Amino acid sequence: MKVLVTGSTGFIGSHVTRMLLEEGHDVRALVQPGVKTTNIDALDVERIEGDLRDPDVAKKALKGCRELFHLAAIYQIWIERPALMYEVNVEGTRTLLSAALASRTIEKVVHTSSIAAVGKRPGKEPADETTLFNRWSDANEYILSKYVSELEVLDFVRRGLPAVIVNPAFPFGAGDLAPTPTGEIVINTVKRVVPGYMEGGFNAVDVEDVARGHLLASDKGRIGERYILGGHNVTYREFGRLVSKVSGVWIPDVKIPTRAIRAMIGASERLSKLTGRKPLGTLKAIEYANQYTYFDNTKARKVLGLEITPLETAIEKAVTWFRERGMA
Repeated sequence: MKVLVTGSTGFIGSHVTRMLLEEGHDVRALVQPGVKTTNIDALDVERIEGDLRDPDVAKKALKGCRELFHLAAIYQIWIERPALMYEVNVEGTRTLLSAALASRTIEKVVHTSSIAAVGKRPGKEPADETTLFNRWSDANEYILSKYVSELEVLDFVRRGLPAVIVNPAFPFGAGDLAPTPTGEIVINTVKRVVPGYMEGGFNAVDVEDVARGHLLASDKGRIGERYILGGHNVTYREFGRLVSKVSGVWIPDVKIPTRAIRAMIGASERLSKLTGRKPLGTLKAIEYANQYTYFDNTKARKVLGLEITPLETAIEKAVTWFRERGMA
């Protein structure tokens, strides 16, 4: 089967591409001009270079394809021109799905959303696929763009497009070339950029589990439904201690006051506005992270058959990969 993968050069997308090839699919990759292609250079894929926001490019890329895996998106906590986040993540999705609907050959679309598009439940209670979005006060451009793009997908489903949605948690492993904000957590922990841990927790998952979840969603996912591709709910302290164990780097077991973190990030953000340089983080990102953003992966495990890799294994892959490239 010929399938189109957008975002194939990225962290999750390269693993999805590799797994599709292993299953015998004929893969075409829509590659954004100028991006690093290191992650797919050794893979036997057909490449089409172009911007997914261009209707002609989308039409050309989809020609002859029976399935679409749409992973392309800007995943950054901070971006110099915030409007670009919506242009790519929302308008690009709309353009691509319009072409897919018009093609009448697409039998299945797997759209990569994010747990950022899922709401939060009180305290440490895990959210699931039924939890409505409620992150208005701490949502940055990335979070809002992923939520709105998911609404776009659901609109196309109502118009007849056979699409399913997957919502990856925070993935870790090999191939995080950028690195993503997720990968920076590991890098900064190993480098001891932040001398301790902060209050809160998150859901961490092996990137290969996430990639496998995409293929399972294509095979078993129900049209118009979402599946959380999550792994392990951990506190920042627990995660830091695991990274310390795996890397052999001593990390202070000290809780950093939230007030101190906000002061540091606030100063960095103000300096960024003056210099145009990327800040250490943003206050909205800290507000989001400084909670227990836990998620329930029961639906993906039961309906799709998703198996979860131990978190320590995922961290080992990430630390090894970053160190081999001198990044950590």
